[in-house]
Amino acid sequence: MTFALLLFLLPLAHSPGPGNLFFAAAGARFGLRATWAATLGYHLATWLVTAAIGFSSLVALAGAPGLFTAIRIAGVAYVLWIAFGFLRAGSGIGQAAAPSVRFLDGAVLLLLNPKAYVIIALMFSQFLPSGGADQAEAILWITTVFTLNNLLAFTLWTLLGAQLARLFQAPTAGRWVNIVMGCLLAVVALWMALA
Repeated sequence: MTFALLLFLLPLAHSPGPGNLFFAAAGARFGLRATWAATLGYHLATWLVTAAIGFSSLVALAGAPGLFTAIRIAGVAYVLWIAFGFLRAGSGIGQAAAPSVRFLDGAVLLLLNPKAYVIIALMFSQFLPSGGADQAEAILWITTVFTLNNLLAFTLWTLLGAQLARLFQAPTAGRWVNIVMGCLLAVVALWMALA
């Protein structure tokens, strides 16, 4: 089951999406070390939400379709707010007091990411054994594999963003990195709105 689960998760976790682009943009703006709090927030929320869905809270979402729509709208607004912050930012060079991304930023990003809920629901529908005494153990195993795979993907995207920023050290180039990352996040928000 683990190998098939990883084959299912690798393209989903490592391809561009709201979380990956957020962490690439944060890596470009702040570097890897300054994003760890947000990474921890995102992945702790990932583990908790995934486990909760696995232990049947998905029934509550299925019974309240408006809740999923509300989460999607809030997620779009949050990603747009983050994109706007990047578009307003300067070059990132010589800005010693520039705020970093926080634990709460990562947690909120996961909670308002409808793509995550869809992937989690699909993952459990495909890989959770029906019935049996070991179902709770399977839920915890799937949740942990999913979270660790996402952690690896987001760390790679953060490093990619940080490397891009190093290539563009001049103040005007740094400003363009922020503009490009902000525009990419705005496109992700549009994609989330239309998905």
